[in-house]
Amino acid sequence: MPRCLLILNAGSSSLKFAVFRADKGLLRLAFGAVSRIGRGRADLAMASDMPRRAPGHRAVSAPDHARALTLVIKAILPLTGEDGLAAIGHRIVHGGGRYTAPQKVTAAMLEQLRQFSVFDPEHLPAELSLIATLRARFPGLPQIACFDTAFHRDLPRVARLLPIPRRFEKKGVRRYGFHGLSYAYLMEELRRLDPAAAKGRVILAHLGNGASLAAVHRGRSFDTSMGLTPAAGLVMGTRTGDLDPGLFSFLARTGNLTAARFDRIVNHESGLLGISGTSADMRDLLAREARDGSAADAVALFCYQAKKWIGSYAAALGGLDTLVFAGGIGENAPVVRERICDGLGFLGLTLDRKRNAQSAPLISKGASRVAVRVIRTDEELMIARSVTRLLSR
Repeated sequence: MPRCLLILNAGSSSLKFAVFRADKGLLRLAFGAVSRIGRGRADLAMASDMPRRAPGHRAVSAPDHARALTLVIKAILPLTGEDGLAAIGHRIVHGGGRYTAPQKVTAAMLEQLRQFSVFDPEHLPAELSLIATLRARFPGLPQIACFDTAFHRDLPRVARLLPIPRRFEKKGVRRYGFHGLSYAYLMEELRRLDPAAAKGRVILAHLGNGASLAAVHRGRSFDTSMGLTPAAGLVMGTRTGDLDPGLFSFLARTGNLTAARFDRIVNHESGLLGISGTSADMRDLLAREARDGSAADAVALFCYQAKKWIGSYAAALGGLDTLVFAGGIGENAPVVRERICDGLGFLGLTLDRKRNAQSAPLISKGASRVAVRVIRTDEELMIARSVTRLLSR
């Protein structure tokens, strides 16, 4: 059996995974996900690259992430063997201001991350439970934490500051930014495709159920739409994005709303789902928008807000050289890309409609001053690269 890397990417109710050969240039052997964790009947999907097999689905019981992980390990053992794992890589959503690069998991790190859970109760507790389960199952096997906040470690101070009393800054209240593993991968791909462009003024749009944008200057994060938590910024599948802070006190006064209930509304009941009243999935909304005014409103708001963020970041960067679309919506919804780019001609951006309809790698016209690209992001591969680089050192 080859020596392999197991890569884990935990969401609030999902667990994506991939298995790579530790040699052979990180050849992916298999990938999949457990979805609907803790929501009744869950689903385990797994596809194989070597040999190539389409995803197979089966209903499973996964009341929590630890149980989901047990199912994943059982599914991959025929590929790796009992002793075939060389290391395990984790996406850790929040590293606070302390963890700014991939690191081996230690007891001290785990204790620190437990304290950071107050910033991200949606993800960190589940991620920590995976690490604990694996330490018991594979004692001594290296586990590497790769932090979603690390890409934004160089944010200028003015971009990090939140306009509240300074005493809260000592408690770690600031803009951190997320989707960093996706952004790191996109920048590596951009450097491969066009090294000069990667050194210029770039806006990265990771548009999916979770959505954010990042402004990048000379290869470093310059600003980003998510803030202290992943709930900030652009409207998302079920998250609000930015809100008037007075909304909480209004709802508390008029509806006896608790902080916990407000958090539930902001993260799980709002965004595209809240506006449409039917779905958080952009595919559903696009299919319904012609006959469903609420679905049309949700699509329009998403495109409008993304356009505003692009305009504001172009102003912050002093212009724009490259715009990159990624994520489930950014990669697969030509009509959304077109609506976002419509009206950005003042930046020198001209979309090629035929290329865009085909989701071509380059979707701008040859005469466009701004290159518009579609790059399929791969967080799991980015984690595998980070694990390999760290272990090689």
